[in-house]
Amino acid sequence: MNKYFFFLFFVFSLSNAQISTNEMSFNEYLGMVKKFHPLVKIADLEISQAQANLMMARGAFDPKLEADFSSKEFKDKKYYSLFNGGFKIPTWYGIEVKGGFENTDGTFLNPQNNTPTEGLGYAGISIPILQGFLINQRMADLRKAKININLSAAERNLQAIQVLHQAAIAYFVWKKNYDEFKLYETYLENAQIRLNGIKSLIEQGDKAAIDSVEANITVKNRLLNKEDALLKLTKARLELSNYLWTTNAIPIELEEQMYPEINLFKNIQDYLSTNELNLVSFSTENHPKINSLNLKINMLEVDRKLKANMLLPKIDLGYNYLATPNQFQEFQFQDYKFGVNFAIPLFLRKERGSLKLAKQKIEVEKFNVSFEREQLNNKVASQQAEIISLKKQENIISDLVKDNSTLLNSEERLFEMGESSLFLINTRENNLVAAQLSKIAIENRFYISNADLYKTIANPN
Repeated sequence: MNKYFFFLFFVFSLSNAQISTNEMSFNEYLGMVKKFHPLVKIADLEISQAQANLMMARGAFDPKLEADFSSKEFKDKKYYSLFNGGFKIPTWYGIEVKGGFENTDGTFLNPQNNTPTEGLGYAGISIPILQGFLINQRMADLRKAKININLSAAERNLQAIQVLHQAAIAYFVWKKNYDEFKLYETYLENAQIRLNGIKSLIEQGDKAAIDSVEANITVKNRLLNKEDALLKLTKARLELSNYLWTTNAIPIELEEQMYPEINLFKNIQDYLSTNELNLVSFSTENHPKINSLNLKINMLEVDRKLKANMLLPKIDLGYNYLATPNQFQEFQFQDYKFGVNFAIPLFLRKERGSLKLAKQKIEVEKFNVSFEREQLNNKVASQQAEIISLKKQENIISDLVKDNSTLLNSEERLFEMGESSLFLINTRENNLVAAQLSKIAIENRFYISNADLYKTIANPN
């Protein structure tokens, strides 16, 4: 039993230790942006809108009920009474199935509108023979609406990656300013300790009073550097807070005690999937931008087919089987109504012009696809080269930091033995600070280069 309670206590202590940490990892931060940021959610709404448009396009194929009634009476005379009610069912190939019921009565009724006393029912079909059979406006709208679902998904990825890229840059700026602030804070403490030591040596008569002035100047310079770094850090933290949201679109502010991931340089490429192993499977064919352009071409191709279909003559055939309600099941096909509708423009200038424009739009988009594909490949290669170079630069600057640190430590030992001066120590320290600032800047460029490559690959998942 005691072991059981000890185990629970250990788990509870471990969980509290994890919760109380003030380090915000980049992966955790990016996950919050993906899940809660309003602009990412707006990108998700693009797909919902495309689905709504698809529902609207399908509505063109919904069955329709119709009814029409008109009557006229004047000076106790019933001129006419007309009723016509029925339904239409549009189908895919422009064919319409319809049926209905007519009932007419009156003294001055048009003879062609006469119906039996019990009324007249009809069931028929309307068929476009050439224009409108293989494709028509209803079919084109539905096809484009289906394509638009995938197009919205591709554009959603592009919009989401844009937000994530901006969020990543804000995090890297925060980390850069935080590292600079901690650097100046550390050297301010060193300068203060050195000033106190100099004052003590002056009191003992081992150092000249002028040395305290130089040490005090160093302290003030470090204090000025720290205050400027603190201002930059505060602004970067507030900028980062723009990307921190919780459920129900509630914004949150980053607390001052939070600090960025310490080992980000080692982990950034795994977080963003920008290492060489992950890029082996990269292909522009699956890129959201290329998919978006190809889907736009598919939509334009639907328009082209519709325009080409408009060059054909318009020939519509209509057949209606007629029967009274009592005789409707006897199928006396000699009672019918048949019609033919034919039309064609003589010059087809409007139709030919529309078709030519549709073809030109497709050619333009195809050129855009070729250009975008080449641009993406070159951009990925360029950014990979930049990342490799920055890795080498980081190794070099790390060695420079170590060497400058070694020189500073040696100079301080010489100073303690009375064989050096405060001026030389400050010079060594300034060189070390400059090297460390360069290291922070190179690391920041490395982070941004990986974020740029992440944006180019455009895979937010």
